[in-house]
Amino acid sequence: MLSGVPALAQTAPARTPVATPAVVATAPQAQRVIKSLRVEGSQRIEAETALSYTKLRQGQPYTNELLDQAIKDLFASDLFADVSIAGAETGDIVIRVRENPIINRVILEGNKRLKDDKIVKEIKLKPRQIFTRAAVRQDVGRIVELYRRQGRFAASVEPKMVNLDQNRVDVVFEISEGPKSKVRQINILGNEVFDDGKLRAQMATKEARFYRFLSSGTSYDQDRLAYDQQKLRQFYLTEGYADFRVTSAVAELTPDKKDFIITYVVEEGPRYKFGDVTVDSDIRDFDGKKLATTLPIKKGDWYNAKAVEDTVDNLSQTTGLFGYAFTQVAPEFQRDRDTLTMSINFHIGQAQRTYVERVEITGNTNTQDKVIRREIRLAEGDAFNTFQVKRSQDRINSLGYFQDKFEIKQTPGTTPDRVVLEANVEEKSTGELQLSAGYSSLERFIIQANITQRNFRGRGQELRAGVNYSTYSKSIELGFTEPYLFDRNIAVGVDVFRRDFNSFNFIGTNRNTTYSQTSTGFQVRAGVPLTEFWQLAGRYSLSYDDVGLDEASFFTNGQCDPLKAGRYLCDALGKRLTSAVGYSLIYDSLNSRLRPTAGQRLSFSQDFAGLGGDVKYIRTRLEGAKYKNIGSGFIGSIVAEGGYIHSLQGSPGDGRDPIRINDRFYLGEPQFRGFDIRGVGPRVQRLSYTTDPSGAQVLVTDRDQIIDDALGGKAYYLARVELEIPLGSGARELGLRPSIYAQMGSLFNITRPRPTATFPTTTDANGNTIVLPLPQTDPTTGAPLYYFVNAAGGAVQTTCATGLPDASGACNGIIPNVPLIASQPFLERFLGDSARPRVSVGIGVNWNSPFGPLRIDLAKALVTQPGDDPKLITFNVGTQF
Repeated sequence: MLSGVPALAQTAPARTPVATPAVVATAPQAQRVIKSLRVEGSQRIEAETALSYTKLRQGQPYTNELLDQAIKDLFASDLFADVSIAGAETGDIVIRVRENPIINRVILEGNKRLKDDKIVKEIKLKPRQIFTRAAVRQDVGRIVELYRRQGRFAASVEPKMVNLDQNRVDVVFEISEGPKSKVRQINILGNEVFDDGKLRAQMATKEARFYRFLSSGTSYDQDRLAYDQQKLRQFYLTEGYADFRVTSAVAELTPDKKDFIITYVVEEGPRYKFGDVTVDSDIRDFDGKKLATTLPIKKGDWYNAKAVEDTVDNLSQTTGLFGYAFTQVAPEFQRDRDTLTMSINFHIGQAQRTYVERVEITGNTNTQDKVIRREIRLAEGDAFNTFQVKRSQDRINSLGYFQDKFEIKQTPGTTPDRVVLEANVEEKSTGELQLSAGYSSLERFIIQANITQRNFRGRGQELRAGVNYSTYSKSIELGFTEPYLFDRNIAVGVDVFRRDFNSFNFIGTNRNTTYSQTSTGFQVRAGVPLTEFWQLAGRYSLSYDDVGLDEASFFTNGQCDPLKAGRYLCDALGKRLTSAVGYSLIYDSLNSRLRPTAGQRLSFSQDFAGLGGDVKYIRTRLEGAKYKNIGSGFIGSIVAEGGYIHSLQGSPGDGRDPIRINDRFYLGEPQFRGFDIRGVGPRVQRLSYTTDPSGAQVLVTDRDQIIDDALGGKAYYLARVELEIPLGSGARELGLRPSIYAQMGSLFNITRPRPTATFPTTTDANGNTIVLPLPQTDPTTGAPLYYFVNAAGGAVQTTCATGLPDASGACNGIIPNVPLIASQPFLERFLGDSARPRVSVGIGVNWNSPFGPLRIDLAKALVTQPGDDPKLITFNVGTQF
C-alpha cells in the first residue's frame, strides 16, 4: 500500500462519480444544451486535451448519463486523481480536475541480489511519466515475480511516494529480498522397488544440505519440478517399468516462506522384458534380418527405453553412412501385459540416397569462409555421409574460434535427393592479451606478458609473442604459424626464442641456484596430413646454449671447484651449438584439441642432433592419450608417454655421461603430481658430518640440510589415469573442474658420476672410523699444506706439519702448524637411477579464477625410490596449465 500525503488517499473514492444536485432529475425535463464548457484545476494538461477524452461539446445537448460517462472517461485516462462536474442545472458546465502527479524518480532500496539494471528494465514506471496507483501495483507484482524466478519466494516490496513541489513525486520501492527458498525435503510415495534415495539421485532438484553450498539444484524451480518428473520416468523406463507414471507432484511452501516441501506420488507398475526384436526396412540396400542380429538389445533382456533410443540413433547413423540423410527409423511397440514382454520392430522408412547440394556458412564476421570450409569434409556434389558430418563438426570445434556445441544442421534441398549443410557459427574472441603477476610454487613470483592471436586477420593464422620473468627463469619468444600454406593443406611455422634458466637445490627451506643455462635459437616447423587422422610433421632447430655456474660460489682460482659444485656440474659447463632435425608421426581422432571428451591421440617423435654443431644424439619420444565420455558428465582419460636419448658421441671419460645435463629428461612437478620439481630420478646428495652429544661423528640426515642435485635421465616413462568429475551449474559457471587421478612413472639410465672427493680417515680410541677434512695440497708436489703466524702477525703457508722450514727446506721444530682445509668432510651418494615405478594418487581442481588460470593439486606419493622428493600440495597462479 502506498503511504504519502492524505490528499492522495482520496483518489480511489473519487473515481466513483458523485452526482451534483443539478444532475439528479426528479421529473422529465426538456432537452438541455451546454451553454458554456470549461476545465478548472489543470496545470500541465491543456483544457482541450482534457475535453478530448469526453463527448461533451459546447452547443450540444447533454443528459445526466452523458455527464456521468464524461467523469468515467476522464478517470480512465489515468491523467487525473480527482474529477467532478458543476453547473449541470444551468448548462454552464465546469469540469474540475486534480491532476495525477508526474514521476520525478523511481528509486530502488534494499536490493542486493538483483542489481538495479535488471529490475528497471522490467518495471513500467519511468521518470516524467504520469503516476497512477494501478501502475505501481503492477510493478510491485513484476518485482516480486523477478525474485521468485531467483527462488526467493519470501521477497516483498513496499511502495512509497515522496511528494515534491510542482505536483511531482518520487516513487520508492522498498525491497525485502528474504532468503533464497530452498527445497527442505523431497517425499516420494508409492515406490516399492527403488528407495527414496535412489530416486532422489535421479533428480536435478536436491534437498538443501550444508555440503551442497555450491549447488544451484537446492533452490525451488517450477520448471525443474516438471523436468524431475521426466527424469523419474526416464529412470524407470530404463529399468523396464514401461507403465510407470507420476500421478501427482505438489510443492508446498512452508509458512515462513523459506523452504519448499515437494511430494511425488508414483505408480511403478510391473517390469517388462524385451520380446521379439526385429528390423523392417523399406530401403533395398538394407537387409532387416541381418541388421536385427547386430542390434545391442536382445529378446529376454530387461526392457530399457534408453537402449531403444540408442538403437534408433545407431540405425539412423548407419543409413547416413550409406548416403540416406533423412531416413525415418520408427520403433513399433507391441506390449503384452500377460507375459510382461515388449516386442519392438524398428521400421526403416523409404528414403532416397542423398547428395550435398551446397554448404552454407553463416555467422562468421571476422573469419574468412575458406577457413571454415576447408575443415568440412564434404563438398557440393558429394554423397551424404553422417560420419563425415560429425568429423567436420569436431574439426571446426577444434579450431577454437567459435562458441562450444557447434553443430552442422541438415536441411532438405531443392529436390528430395539433395541436402543442404548449414554451418551457423558464433564467433568468440580469439585474441588474448595477458598482463599478469602471480605466484607459483615452482618459480615463486612471476611477471608475465603474452599476446596471442589464434585467428590472425581471420585467416586461421596464429601469431604470438611472450615475455616471462621470474626469480629462476626469464624468456622471450615469438612465433607464427600458417596452417594452410598457399591454401594447401600444409602447415608451416617459425619460432624465435631466448631462454635463461637457473637450476637450483634446497638447503633447508632456502632455494639455491646451482647451474644456469642460456639458450638462444629458432625453430622452423612444417606439417602435412597423410590421411584424415594421420599427420607427418617435420622441424629444424638451431640453438646456442651456455651452461655456467656462479664463479663467486663455485669457482676456485678461476676454475670450477668440484668440492663446491660437484664434479657432475663442473663436467657440464661450456658453450655448445645444437643443430637438430626432427619429425613426428601423429594420429589424432580427438573431438576437440582444446578440451577433449572423446577420441585418442598417438604421437611418435624423433630428433637428430648432429647436423653440424657440437652435440650429437637421437631423442625419441612416444605419447598417447585416450578420452571417453563415461556418462552423466564424467570424462575419463588415460595419458601415457615415454622417451629415450641415445648419444652418437663417444664417452667423454670415466664417470661422465655423453648426454649433457641440460639435454636430459627430467620428471616431477607439474607433470608428475605428488613429487616436487625434478623430484624423481637420478640425483647426487651431499650429506655433511657433525658430532652428537657424546662426541661421536654422525651424518646429518635431516632432509632440509641435504644438498640435493637432480641430474636427469636418458630414459623415462609416465602414465596417468584421470576422471573429471561433473559439478552443479553454479560450480560450472565459476569455471571449477575437479578430477581424481593416479600416476605411475620413472626416470632413469645415466652414467654413475665419479665421486667428487676421497676423504682421509682415522680410527679413534674406541675403534670408530673418523672421516677427516680434505687438506689443501701443494699443486706441484701434492704435499699437504699448513700455515703458521709469523712475528709480524701474518699467515705463512708451508708444507711443514711442525716447525719452520730452514734454508735447505727441512722442517725444524716441534710446534704443530695449522692444516689448510680444502673441504670439510661430507658423504656423497648417488640415488634414484632405477626403472622401478613411482606411484601417486590425488585430486586436483582447475579454476578459471579472476586472477587467471589456477590449478591446485593434493597428491600423495604411495610408492617412491630412495632419493625421491615427494610433495603433497602444489599450486600455480597466473601461469597457464
